[in-house]
Amino acid sequence: MRLFAQLYAELDARTATLEKVAALRRYLAAAPPADAAWAVYFLAGGKPRQSVPGALLRATACTLAGIPDWLFEESYQAVGDLAETIALVLPPPASLGGEDIGLAEWMEARLLPLRGRSPQDQAQCLAQWWGGLETAGRFLLCKLISGSFRVGVSKLLVQRALAEHAGLDPKLMAQRMMGFTDARQPPSAVRFLALLAPDDGAIAPADSGQPYPFFLAHALEAPAHSLGVPADWIVEWKYDGIRAQVVRRAGQCWIWSRGEELVTERFPEVVALAQSLPDGTVVDGEILAWQDGRPAPFALLQQRLNRKTLPRKLLQEAPVTLLAYDLLEDGGRDLRGQPLLLRRERLEALAAGTGLPLSPLLEEATWDALAAQRAASRERGVEGLMLKQRQAPYGAGRTKSEGLWWKWKIEPLTVDGVLVYAQRGHGRRASVYTDYTFAVWSRSPRDAAEAQAVADAIARRAPAGDLQLVPFTKAYSGLTDAEFAEVDRVIRASTVEKFGPVRSVRPALVFELGFEGIARSPRHKSGIALRFPRMLRLRTDKPLHEADTLQALQALLNAHGSASAAADDTSNNDTQEDASA
Repeated sequence: MRLFAQLYAELDARTATLEKVAALRRYLAAAPPADAAWAVYFLAGGKPRQSVPGALLRATACTLAGIPDWLFEESYQAVGDLAETIALVLPPPASLGGEDIGLAEWMEARLLPLRGRSPQDQAQCLAQWWGGLETAGRFLLCKLISGSFRVGVSKLLVQRALAEHAGLDPKLMAQRMMGFTDARQPPSAVRFLALLAPDDGAIAPADSGQPYPFFLAHALEAPAHSLGVPADWIVEWKYDGIRAQVVRRAGQCWIWSRGEELVTERFPEVVALAQSLPDGTVVDGEILAWQDGRPAPFALLQQRLNRKTLPRKLLQEAPVTLLAYDLLEDGGRDLRGQPLLLRRERLEALAAGTGLPLSPLLEEATWDALAAQRAASRERGVEGLMLKQRQAPYGAGRTKSEGLWWKWKIEPLTVDGVLVYAQRGHGRRASVYTDYTFAVWSRSPRDAAEAQAVADAIARRAPAGDLQLVPFTKAYSGLTDAEFAEVDRVIRASTVEKFGPVRSVRPALVFELGFEGIARSPRHKSGIALRFPRMLRLRTDKPLHEADTLQALQALLNAHGSASAAADDTSNNDTQEDASA
């Protein structure tokens, strides 16, 4: 554990990529394979499950430190991170001369079994373990126990460090790591050593469900005319679904999301489609909710996600299909190095013999004609266009070295909301308030004076009358560090109340928010949920009384919305080009 704690601290403290890669290589050279397997799992995005409730962590720390809860809360407010607060308030360890237990043993013999034990046993274990660790080790342990492990490295950087450590091509390492963070297959020394094995030239074993690294798109910010002529590009609709690879080998079918999660059992309709595919086939495509011959809103598909069981009623109400748009393996042969045009031709031949649904192509002679198609995207239930170079091979990740895919999205829907709650961010923004809750007016204020009266009432914690600010969404991205710092100063100066890590603020700041979709949601006070909300700008030009109303949101819902939403407004998905990862 001490070696991994040192690596975590080093990665957290450094910003230069070369320094982070060097730190990872030093760790990989020194760590036993079983420990390195767990380290790679976490650093590449694997999530530890919370094994002890945060309240018990906090109460145990207060008892050991001999401090009241209010003092812990004040410390927490100053530090901004629960694990760091606990590590700092605990008394010095009695002794550090004992055996340094490795990360694998910590996980497999201690932390994983801890989840099912009684609160008394959990508190006793925490006291014992904290007593033998220094501050860095306690901090890391709390991160693992609470399920909040984060550090400033990307999966691509981990792959690069592993490739350099093993003397392999980074593309091969990216391929081998596909599925490594799937929680159903725990890390092990055997799996780690398989990552480092010499290159034998083989692709995935014939009886393996391992997918390929997904090729991701870049957002098109330049005018489309700068890309040359449309004839150089394959143009498709940009769907709002789940990016997936369907792997058909050894008579079996595996379905992988872009987040490297195995989701086969959630989509029996796609499994049925795959039964007609020959062995040695890997198809890249989009899983969509599908009704009346067209894509249904993502909110409907979302009802199928994170469900342990799929009742017949849900399957009937939220049917799905796969639209295929690329063929990565055919007859056991890796096609990724071939031009997209040839891969598409083979995909069309495969579809003709199997009935596999294909993503349709748009054939237009000019960019203006394609722009007109793009403008009608919302009416079609899509988000814009995908532009893919005809001669491009299939790359790995978001890279420009092997050709390009562009996402030419429609402009976001927008609304002007009022900042009403704030919470600290995470990582390097843990000391700055960056996570905001926004509200709209319950009706249009009669004038600036009426809006100000509501703000004054909120500041006095008094009833505001019939005019209210109704919270409707959260957002935490879109501003620069300098803008976040400026808003943070306003939040601290205008705080009305504190609710644990959350502050309510005197309404004063209006933001323009952008979002991709809107749906009804009984889980929200406003009755509305937004899809991918983010801050576009701080509206210093807009006074408080000119912020939008609940009626304005209802109008957007009627024009562009869907019937229901199954998850909150910060939900994510794995679309074919999603830039969130």
